[in-house]
Amino acid sequence: MIQPHGGKLVNQILSGDELDDAVARAATLEKLTISDVLTSDIQNIARGVFSPLAGFVGKDDFESIATNDRMVDGTVWTIPIILDVPEQDTVKPGQEVALCREGEAEAMAILKVAEVYDWDKQAATKAFFGTNDEHHPGVGGMYSRGDWLVGGDIFLIDNDRGPFADVNLFPAETRKVFEGKGWESVIAFQTRNVPHIGHEFLQKSVLGFTDGLLVQPLIGKKKPGDFRDEVIIAAYQTLLDNYYASDRVFLNILPTEMRYGGPKEAILHAIMRKNYGCTGIIIGRDHAGVSDPDGKPYYGEEDAIHIFKDFPDMAIEPFSIAGDFGYCTKCNNVSSDRMCPHQDQYISFSGTEIRQAIINRDTVPEQVMRPEVLECILQFDEIFVE
Repeated sequence: MIQPHGGKLVNQILSGDELDDAVARAATLEKLTISDVLTSDIQNIARGVFSPLAGFVGKDDFESIATNDRMVDGTVWTIPIILDVPEQDTVKPGQEVALCREGEAEAMAILKVAEVYDWDKQAATKAFFGTNDEHHPGVGGMYSRGDWLVGGDIFLIDNDRGPFADVNLFPAETRKVFEGKGWESVIAFQTRNVPHIGHEFLQKSVLGFTDGLLVQPLIGKKKPGDFRDEVIIAAYQTLLDNYYASDRVFLNILPTEMRYGGPKEAILHAIMRKNYGCTGIIIGRDHAGVSDPDGKPYYGEEDAIHIFKDFPDMAIEPFSIAGDFGYCTKCNNVSSDRMCPHQDQYISFSGTEIRQAIINRDTVPEQVMRPEVLECILQFDEIFVE
């Protein structure tokens, strides 16, 4: 099986006597309130999703990532996992801090503070997102953070799997699943949308080159207009139950926020899937991309595909199928401008058009979305993030 990123699968989940001791100790420590986004980051660090990180990055690694897309030791990393505080003296190096969710007294984790450092937000956002435009959700998110960052290891106390526990296996667990199925090669499919026929075509195409497919919706903070988590999961469960060979596909969520970092986030997505045990990842056009208020994309359509050439030591292989896809009514199947000359007879897989039809509670052509999937989606009263 593919090695975890950096060579070691991190486990910072406390259990047994260590857990009991940490709970007692946390009750005596100074508390630091954390956001929902940081809660997911802490859990992902502890569960090995962000291996080899055992905590929030320090100053040297932060600056190395911004400059070289690698940590100081040379490990590929493109968007750092950070903990921010409003003031330099909020916490101090050498201090243990109890990390608590907003409104909760009990600690979810303990942080061992290694350092507190300032950061240049404009330089950072330009390095990670390629822009300083505050309309970009990733840039806006970083600008809203505190002026000081904290580096240090975390130790997870509350390992609750959340509302989708049955499809929230951790990297060590998915690796066991893949091993039990005899899958030596596994390709991941990253999504933040409900599935349409184009997605199905892409997923089933790569199944001809791999032992198994991991369908992994990203669950967490999204921008307004995105599909709600529960809608995405239910839609995929419906699709897989009706149209996929059950012994060749596995559904499991990835609880993390979308950063909309385009090509650099594509690399981060690949790192996380590598830790889950995947040997490949499907990278679509405009992967993790977003547009400005005027509709102009921040990234080129294939930037997220081409960036993998800059990281030949990643080990996990990107898969992409080039072309402008649609359902060809002449060929009577999914096609692209590389496969047939009938582009004037295509039915589009436009996400905007699909969203608008669902908003209006209209039908979507069967050539675009499976009727069972559409029926499942329309059963929800609230379909989109507001």
